[in-house]
Amino acid sequence: MQHKSSQQPWIGNRMVEMIFILSPPFVALLIVMLFPAEFKNSDTMPVAYWVVLIVMIDVAHVYSTLYRTYFNPNEFKRQHPLLIAIPVFCYIAGVLLYSWSGGIFWRALAYLAVFHFIRQQYGFMRLYSRKELHGKVIRIIDTVTIYTGTIYPLLYWHFAGTHHNFNWFVDGDFLLSKSQTALVTGRWVYIFVIVTYLVKEGWLIIKYRKFNLQKNLVVAGTYLSWYFGIIYYNGDMAFTTLNVISHGLPYMALIWLNEHKRYNTTKEQKTTLLRLTFSTYGGVICFAAIIILFSYIEEGLWDGLVWREHSGVFNIFSFLPAISTNILLALVVPFLALPQSTHYVLDGFIWKLRRKATLS
Repeated sequence: MQHKSSQQPWIGNRMVEMIFILSPPFVALLIVMLFPAEFKNSDTMPVAYWVVLIVMIDVAHVYSTLYRTYFNPNEFKRQHPLLIAIPVFCYIAGVLLYSWSGGIFWRALAYLAVFHFIRQQYGFMRLYSRKELHGKVIRIIDTVTIYTGTIYPLLYWHFAGTHHNFNWFVDGDFLLSKSQTALVTGRWVYIFVIVTYLVKEGWLIIKYRKFNLQKNLVVAGTYLSWYFGIIYYNGDMAFTTLNVISHGLPYMALIWLNEHKRYNTTKEQKTTLLRLTFSTYGGVICFAAIIILFSYIEEGLWDGLVWREHSGVFNIFSFLPAISTNILLALVVPFLALPQSTHYVLDGFIWKLRRKATLS
């Protein structure tokens, strides 16, 4: 095996990355641990806290994808068939699924979201190990480790047979059962994978006298946020806090850092929006304001047309009629969910575009 002796694999700004990409799982867990009575088994969430987590982070991070795709004229020109086809496909598929069954629609969307969340952790691990030139065995161990950190908690969720005070989107969106065999087998595999990874890392430190801090923080953060969010705590606040903060903030930070670097290192067309957003670090305010505005509008439409749960937050949407007929719901719900479904599918493609130019 060879080892590449080089600088640590930062994306562009180590301080920003430490705060917004690598530390969120640990900060989220600290918040939960400091207030155990509020987080341990709760099935409710204060409205203000819901706004911060869902509107300002969870849904907002979905719209940050716009900066890498539809808001970027250069990328849209290069990839317009894909960028047009995916939302059309997602909407048609959503309408068909919801027409068949609303439960089937939410189940499909939930599992698509889970896959997206898992793949993000794998993507960050690969991003921060991109300068390593270790052999195939090391890469396989890393891959198995990051996937196990997410899949075992999901296995527990599916087969523990216990009541959970949280769900992914709606009640019943996961297929739940009870299997002690699956849990015991999964637990032993989980432990074995952790021990194997630790031995491997120890061996690399001894052999090369180097430690990939970023990659190991991604791995540790993944294990902590998924284990405590799903297995240890049984509360909606705990799950949402660990799930949303650990996923949404790093994604938004990656988008901004990547597009900021791209803006300042390429001669591509630069629109006014791109200049206001990525020319300086002050553009973060513009970046965040736009995606939070989109998020607020979307959640307002959801509340006015479907949920009717937070009228105090979205009172300007209270004039909208609540939809109750299945035909209209089959048309409206997939449309309102289109930003999410498009984000989940599109994200599997956009990070393969111009990788050398942006992540070298």
